[in-house]
Order: sequence, then structure tokens, then C-alpha cells
Amino acid sequence: MLYYLFEFLENEYQLPGASLFQFITFRAAMAIIVSLLIATVYGKKIILFLQKKQIGETVRDLGLDGQTQKAGTPTMGGLIIIMATLIPVLLFAKLDNVYILLLIVTMLWMGVIGFIDDYIKIFKKDKEGLKGKFKILGQVVLGLIVGCTLYFHPGVTIKENAIAGIATKGSVVTPISVPEIKSMATTVPLVKNNELDYTSLISWMGDGAEDYVWLIFIPIVIFIVTAVSNGANLTDGIDGLAAGTSAIIVFTLGIFAWVSGNIIFSDYLDIMFIPRSGELVVFIAAFVGALIGFLWYNAYPASVFMGDTGSLTIGGVIAVIAIIVRKELIIPVLCGIFFAESISVMLQVGYFKYTKKISGVGKRIFLMAPLHHHYQKKGYHESKIVTRFWVVSIILAIVTFVTLKVR
Repeated sequence: MLYYLFEFLENEYQLPGASLFQFITFRAAMAIIVSLLIATVYGKKIILFLQKKQIGETVRDLGLDGQTQKAGTPTMGGLIIIMATLIPVLLFAKLDNVYILLLIVTMLWMGVIGFIDDYIKIFKKDKEGLKGKFKILGQVVLGLIVGCTLYFHPGVTIKENAIAGIATKGSVVTPISVPEIKSMATTVPLVKNNELDYTSLISWMGDGAEDYVWLIFIPIVIFIVTAVSNGANLTDGIDGLAAGTSAIIVFTLGIFAWVSGNIIFSDYLDIMFIPRSGELVVFIAAFVGALIGFLWYNAYPASVFMGDTGSLTIGGVIAVIAIIVRKELIIPVLCGIFFAESISVMLQVGYFKYTKKISGVGKRIFLMAPLHHHYQKKGYHESKIVTRFWVVSIILAIVTFVTLKVR
């Protein structure tokens, strides 16, 4: 909203300094400052409110050190992340940008699903929370909304060559831009040009097949949204783990969004130029600030847990950002911690069922799943596990950057 206010003040009254709001970097800086202040200052008030209402975590005894001491710790702290993200976004972002609107819808949608899940667990005393089929249904519908918007919306375009040439007039040098086009191209590492066009997956169907590429693209979007949100949910098991690794992932995606939305840098780095995606930097800055601010209270020993209100929201937003900047195919690397946590659960459950069917006695691959609990069972302190997972996440972020330049 402030963007439009200061744009009006600049155009009508030439207010000094109003032009600063035209710069994405300035608005992103303001967004992260405001989100940090909201998360740290007002986050404490939310925690006190949750304590007053006795909205505390019910802990199942899994035989983990320090687990019983966490019983009663306020949960639903994801509300802090949502509030600290959306308020700066509403203040500093361009609200007519299709990508910003899509991320706001994603955050609210997943936040509601997570809130309902937490509400059932706490107030209905049902440890299972929202039934799995309803969670999946909510994620699938969101994926459908995101996929349809990105496929059909006329404002979702790319430029195959960010700059066609350079025009010189006197001492003024101006890049010559090429027209925007609708495209199903996305980024894929380790191949020539680092691009994959989803249309090529159905080209064997003959002429006109490109009109039906949505039959492939939309299910892929649904799968990614569902997988990443559930991966983040599984990662949220010990203090600071989900928030810290998510901040690293989101910051990395923020760099991609900034480069992809800048015609000069995208051309120089040979990265796909996505018009209007630079505005994502404002949302991402607010999101990173919210996650870091939340860590102030969620770091060991946690004063608040994010609950499904936070973890499902975080995963959903990360998935949608990655799809928007067309980096969804590098999610297994960038979100490697989420991926490892999810795989550990699938392997554990699958192997247990298989061995029980074969021998009558179920066996386990890990001492406990998800993966972070395995290391807890091995005797590692949870703060050490979290720190090492953060380090791995940073390494994976660096690897993500490197793979995009290896062709």
C-alpha cells in the first residue's frame, strides 16, 4: 500500500525521497526490518497470549532425551511467521503483481489448513489432528490453483533472450529487449542451456500437442506443493530445525528471484529472465525476516513451536516460490533436508511393512524416523543436530548455485 501512496506523492507533489519506493532493494530492506521487528517484539505478545489460553504442545513419549520437558510449550507459533510476513508485504509490495497475489493466497491457504490441524489437536484433544486425506485435499487444491494461474495467466511470461543487443545514442547505452512470450520452459541443471520445456515431454503426440501441456504441468505443480509442504512438516521436529533450514532455502530462492527479475544480471549470468518476478524479493525478504525473528523464540530451548500452522505454510510457500522462478527441478538439492526427512520416513515405513510381511517381524532401517530423531536416539544433543543440519543446508544451497553453471 505504501508503494502506491508514495508513487502518488511523487507524481503529484514531487515529494523528496518518495522515489525510493520505486526500488525493489529499498522496499525489500524495509520489509525485512519490519518483519524482524514484528516477529521479535509482537511475537512475545503472541506467545504470552498462547500461554494464557493454554495452547500448549501435547508430547507423545517417544523415549527421547528432554522430550517430556517440552510438554505444554505454546504451539501455533506459525501465526507469528504469517503475520510478520504478510504485514510488510501488504505495506511494501506491489499488490497487483500476480506472483505476490499467488504467494499471499498460498500463505493464507496453507496457514488455514495448518491452523485447523493444530486446533483439532489442542482443543479437540485428538493427537492425529486433521485427517490426512483432508490435508492432502487442501494441498492438491492449492496446487491446482497455483498450476492453473501460472499456466493460464497472461502475465506469467519469460524472455528467451533477455537482451537482443545494445543501442547507443551519444553517451547513453540502452539494452534492446526482446518481446515476452508464454513458455513452459523451466530450469534444469547439468544439461545444455540449463532449460527443459515441458512441451517437449508430449511432443511425440504430434501437431497441436503443446495445447495440452497443462495436463503434465499442473499435476507436477500439485506434486511439488504437496511434497515440499509435507517435507517441511516432517522436518519440524526439534527446536529451530525447520525455521533455520527454511530461512537458508528461502534466502537462496530470493537470490534467484532477484537475478531472474533483473534483465541485466539475468543476461550476464545466462539465467532465465522472468519479467515482474523481481517483486518476489520483497515477499521473500519479509519471509526471511519472519523466519529469523521466529528463531529468536524457537531456538533451543524453544519458547514456542510453530506447529502445523507454520510448517505446512513454510513448505507451501517455498514450493510456490521455486515454481515461480522456474527452479522447481532443483528442489531435491536445495531442499535436501526436507527431502532426506521425507525419504527416511518412507523407507522406514516401507521396510517395516515389507519385513513384517515376509518374516512376521517388522524391522527398521533407522533407530527412529524422521531422520533427526535417528540422531537423537544415537545420543546427539538436539542443538548439535540442528546446527549440523543448517550447515548441510548451506552446502546444498551452494551446490544449487554451482549446478546451474555446470553444463
